[in-house]
Amino acid sequence: MKTAKPPPRSSTRAKTRGALPEAALSRRIIAAARRHFFAHGFRAITTDDLAAELALSKKTLYTLFPSKEALLEAVVLEKFAGVDAEVARISGDRSLGCMEKLHELLTCLQREMEEIQPSFVRDMQRGAPEIFALIERRRAGIIREHFGALFEQSRRVGMIRQDVPTALLIAVILGAVNAVVNPAKLAELNLQPREGLLSILRIVLEGAMTEKGRAKL
Repeated sequence: MKTAKPPPRSSTRAKTRGALPEAALSRRIIAAARRHFFAHGFRAITTDDLAAELALSKKTLYTLFPSKEALLEAVVLEKFAGVDAEVARISGDRSLGCMEKLHELLTCLQREMEEIQPSFVRDMQRGAPEIFALIERRRAGIIREHFGALFEQSRRVGMIRQDVPTALLIAVILGAVNAVVNPAKLAELNLQPREGLLSILRIVLEGAMTEKGRAKL
């Protein structure tokens, strides 16, 4: 008669992570890092601090995110994934008119930018320039794709002037955003990141719109 085999022993890795699947644990770590990074900056908390807060071993955290920069990139990508999804939803909503979409997009950007404090932008530019460049590229992509399509639609219904090409309008917005929404200029102007971005969009749009469009802005 064969003796029943004992159940397999849990590995050290599984014991450390408990019952949480790897994906769920990654999301938990990203959520904690996101709270700290956006509110207090990238340098204000260490991976040791995060591991202690989440009751994880440093080995477990580093298995999922080999460096603080890797965790930062995951936080930034998650943020932009959420923004992309919400902006795409608004852009694709056929029940909304041009000005309604514009108002919804501006409200969405304001809500998303409220999470980000100047200390985060400053730390990105100084301590993680590659991630800061990633932020600039993703930000530019959202403006080109979603606002560009909306500007074309708005031109067709007489909300934006015919003598202002969409490509030029996008280039002016991106140039102004890159010049203003950076740590030095934000500090000089005493602006929050969300205030800088939204002010640029409103100022440029008011100049590009027809009287009909400005009346509804």
